Amino acid sequence: GDVVTVRLRVPAGYGPLAAVRTRSNPDHEPEWTDAAPLGSADGWEWWEAPVTVRNPRHGYRWVLVHEDGRIEWLNQTGLHAIETLDAEDFALVAYPAPPTWLTDSVMYQVFPDRFARSAQADTHPTPDWAIPATWDDPVDPVVPARSQQFYGGDLEGVIEKLDHLVSLGVNLLYLTPIFPAASNHRYDASSFDRVDPLLGGDEAYVRLIEAAHARGIRVIGDLTSNHSGDRHEWFQAALGHPGAPEEEFYYFTDAANTEYASWLGVPTLPKFNWASQELRDRFIEGPDSVVAKWLKPPYSADGWRIDVANMTGRLGSVDLNAEVRQLLRRTMIEINPDTILLGESTNDAASDLQGDGWHGAMTYPSFTRPVWGWLSEPTHAPYLTYDGREATEPWFFTQPIGGIPRYTARQFVDAVVRFTAGIPWRVRLGNMQPLDTHDTGRFATNAAPGTVPVAAGLMMTLPGLPVIFAGDEFGLVGVDGEASRTPIPWGSEGEPAVAERLALYRELVALRHAHPVLSTGGLRWVHVDDESVVFVREAVDETLLVLAAKGDADAEIPAGALPGAAAAEPLVGDATLAVAGDGAVLLSADGPAFAVWRL
Repeated sequence: GDVVTVRLRVPAGYGPLAAVRTRSNPDHEPEWTDAAPLGSADGWEWWEAPVTVRNPRHGYRWVLVHEDGRIEWLNQTGLHAIETLDAEDFALVAYPAPPTWLTDSVMYQVFPDRFARSAQADTHPTPDWAIPATWDDPVDPVVPARSQQFYGGDLEGVIEKLDHLVSLGVNLLYLTPIFPAASNHRYDASSFDRVDPLLGGDEAYVRLIEAAHARGIRVIGDLTSNHSGDRHEWFQAALGHPGAPEEEFYYFTDAANTEYASWLGVPTLPKFNWASQELRDRFIEGPDSVVAKWLKPPYSADGWRIDVANMTGRLGSVDLNAEVRQLLRRTMIEINPDTILLGESTNDAASDLQGDGWHGAMTYPSFTRPVWGWLSEPTHAPYLTYDGREATEPWFFTQPIGGIPRYTARQFVDAVVRFTAGIPWRVRLGNMQPLDTHDTGRFATNAAPGTVPVAAGLMMTLPGLPVIFAGDEFGLVGVDGEASRTPIPWGSEGEPAVAERLALYRELVALRHAHPVLSTGGLRWVHVDDESVVFVREAVDETLLVLAAKGDADAEIPAGALPGAAAAEPLVGDATLAVAGDGAVLLSADGPAFAVWRL
């Protein structure tokens, strides 16, 4: 019901324009408003229009009517000479907003078994499922070690290393699952009601969150809403027990309750049936649910990352995903509205990321895969797959497409635009933006020489939530999602290569925090060619200019596109900015290069 004023700026002299309008599509019926000219400033002509928000997600686009009769449409993919898709409109979102601290965050991801092992861990017995490993043992990627190799990292170890996070400047800690399970990754939970004793139990989790909060670091957990483990108490109560109350929590397919649907057919991961109200009550709804318990004192976690969010509630003709994500959000608002909810959606996530549930997502095609495609130079070194076969084709997010694709800088930008255009801006700002995670190889494994600073710089300066996977700041490598789960080499910080990588991350995180425009400011691409991209992040108070290049950069940006360039202040990187007599801006650098200026 609110009337929102939206504004459009057009380069001076563009057109001439006979009219500017907005076109919305409330209730799937077009609605138009006329824009009025506001005047000119800094080489731009400004227009302003009212838009009444009719739906919780209200899309709109601009229509430019030229005096010669031409029509142009402007949406989140850019300018078009023909009518555009509603899915790619700008969007005003009327659902409750995420807490403001989300966009101020730099996330650090920890895989607990491999991060740090305290002396206390020596008192824990090795579980029955585990294959013991010492901290210096190499990761074994072949089953059964793939999920059962056990290094024994614990939460007390994380507490002991919190000052490392402080030194990096990160202020949001994301822990992969901490519940008891029969694997090193713990995505096969046997209970959601307690912390794995191997990690130190509930008390260690309380101490960790209190210690993190004391250092200005928030903590979110990882929850599997798509499935439990086959050892879970709910599943065990129903397995082979027809008529048990818990049988409706799962998809049993035979009368004896011995056959069932599971995640990708993996029998240890039975799939939840979210048609069950009792499951919703126990897991999500209300103050006594699993979701609520860990957000309340004495734990007071700051939110959740939801595993396999994209498949949650979906099976064949069943699709309860929207109901589940909205229930999650509702409970979290009721318990503590200052918490965040992030979903995992590894491919195109736009249809689920419309503001009604997830504040953002761990999703790869909108940043991570394009960065790999542009800045990688695979060596084709041999490695072992999960079943012990030797492969030389570089791992690329489990996509059997012949390894890592080769993108130009222009294709990198095209991919980023394509996979973010359908996401409202507010949600995009909360989208996780990692170079790699515990489910991928590490970017550095196949990075072209000199491109790690470029990739890390883009992670920190493009719109989204930067994510550092523990070990990236040590220069670790790993060919796939198992080999990347490497024990952190504590004690190596003084080695020259490690010290250099640590300094890089500290500098870039500091840049992110020092300039709020990188958290919430607008994005405008100002130059793209095959080797380099140039963009600005803009807000009322500040504009930053960013250059990223794989090869040598030589960009000429037209006069008027970068007001204030003559007084540009270099912040990061080694590149040259010059202003020509006609006002054009010239950027040059020997590639690979990453540089930032304040305009």
